[in-house]
Amino acid sequence: MTISVNAPSSMPTNINSENSLKVAAMSNKQQKVEGDIAMKLINAAVPPPTGNSGHNINVKA
Repeated sequence: MTISVNAPSSMPTNINSENSLKVAAMSNKQQKVEGDIAMKLINAAVPPPTGNSGHNINVKA
């Protein structure tokens, strides 16, 4: 299947769906990798808890 688009003369006007799917899959994979890296950076920036402050909750009224 081929899709035609209206684009400036410097851009291709036909898009091959097979190549488009490959590019979309590669982009999705790259976004997942970047998301994993971002989460690792965020988790590394959070200092580990120290002491008991905030770990015990008094539930007695």
